[in-house]
Amino acid sequence: MRSMTNFNADEETLRALADEGNEKALDRLADLADERGDLDELSDLLDEGCLRAGQLLTRRAVAMGDLRELQRLSDAGYDEAGNELDRLLDGPTKGKE
Repeated sequence: MRSMTNFNADEETLRALADEGNEKALDRLADLADERGDLDELSDLLDEGCLRAGQLLTRRAVAMGDLRELQRLSDAGYDEAGNELDRLLDGPTKGKE
């Protein structure tokens, strides 16, 4: 019997599964897009409701200090981006009153 631990579905199959509502396939597509550095694909996946894509885009935006991208992600419905934006805006200037 073949082990499924080394199984890698191709992107076409993952896309078909995602289109059928499979959230794990959508998450896997987001991981693959992140590995390629394909921000357009990640944005498209976020638009489809993929929270994993929002998480990956937020992580990238925080690392780059990209406040506008965090605002865009928050506006697109990924709440954690808004939390990170607030954290960054509150951060270093707090207490310098």
